[in-house]
Amino acid sequence: MILKMAWRNIWRNKRRTFITAGSILFAVLVASLMESLQKGAWNNMINNVVSFYMGYAQIHEKGYWEDQSIDKAFEWNSELVKTTESIPEIQQAVPRLESFALAASDELNAGAMVVGVDPVLENQMTGLEDRIVAGAYFDDNEKAALVGAGLAERLKLGVGDTLILISQGYHGVNSADLFPIKGIVKFGSPELNKQIVYLPLVHAQYFYGAEGLITSVALQITNQEKVEAATTALKAQMDTSAYEIMDWKELMPDLLQAKALDSAGNYIVYFILYLIIAFGIYGTILMMTKEREYEFGVLTAIGMQRWKLMIIIWVETILLGIIGTIAGILTSIPVVYYFKKYPIRFSGEYAGTLEKFGFEPIFPAEFNVQIFLAQAIIVFIITSILAMYPWWKIRRMKPVEAMRA
Repeated sequence: MILKMAWRNIWRNKRRTFITAGSILFAVLVASLMESLQKGAWNNMINNVVSFYMGYAQIHEKGYWEDQSIDKAFEWNSELVKTTESIPEIQQAVPRLESFALAASDELNAGAMVVGVDPVLENQMTGLEDRIVAGAYFDDNEKAALVGAGLAERLKLGVGDTLILISQGYHGVNSADLFPIKGIVKFGSPELNKQIVYLPLVHAQYFYGAEGLITSVALQITNQEKVEAATTALKAQMDTSAYEIMDWKELMPDLLQAKALDSAGNYIVYFILYLIIAFGIYGTILMMTKEREYEFGVLTAIGMQRWKLMIIIWVETILLGIIGTIAGILTSIPVVYYFKKYPIRFSGEYAGTLEKFGFEPIFPAEFNVQIFLAQAIIVFIITSILAMYPWWKIRRMKPVEAMRA
């Protein structure tokens, strides 16, 4: 009976109902879209770096990650291969030899990160071949290089040109050689594009004087939720005094800190947004309570118990909150899905600024039901708290004075 009366009451003044529900809808929509874009942008960046290069976990010789010296290279033997294959969460283990070199053309030069890879395994894990925007992929024993699009542009080199690499190899060996450019690769991460050079593993090992050695093993894991289980199992089976097993969070702490800082900034924006919406909803409730003072006075004067009247008014406000949050969720879903399907792409000066900080200038939305529900619940809680105002007003109300209003 109370629910039926409350439902009828909220539709007695349709304009007031639509204004209140509309303000709640707007709050849910804006908050959901903001959080979806923020999470989508960060997940896109992490996915670009982690899935397309870093891997969700890596194996190194103990202490390698601190100075990343090629002198801490180790042998990738059958025993280590069997260990990684014995862990079901690990789909694939991809060996790499990584170091730095001076990359040059006839007149220009730039620092480069040289990565020796097994062409087949690397392509299976990161889809490297699909990243080629010009030229073709290389073979196991082919003396050739794949160069990042940004680095190739800086050195003014293209497919078929010769890349000069000069570096210091394993235990101080002088390393210098020429490599024909077989293809140009492009990643979502601008930083990778500006410095990456891929060589077939055997040629990278020969170049650095590190035959049979590697510096890291990138691990392809079934999904992000199983990273911890995989690394824990590896640490239990491997000699951790000789090797270090690190997940992507340990490999990129700066990225996580930047994400946390950005999220903290968004919380301030959310707080301001919710504060504005709370005042809007409170204003509507205040207006509704004031307009109905005469009605409340008459009902209490003829003997209606105050607690029943208070419950009816509270239920009315809650119904308005439910209508607004449901409408907000239904409105948010197609909007967020649109921005997931057609991401926001930036260009010009702003795109350049994003690239300087390592962001791909694209903001796809994260389509996650939990985002919609979380924002709807927050707005609903705010509405429920504000619904206590009529309780306080009715409790202090004097029927005679209310009927004179």
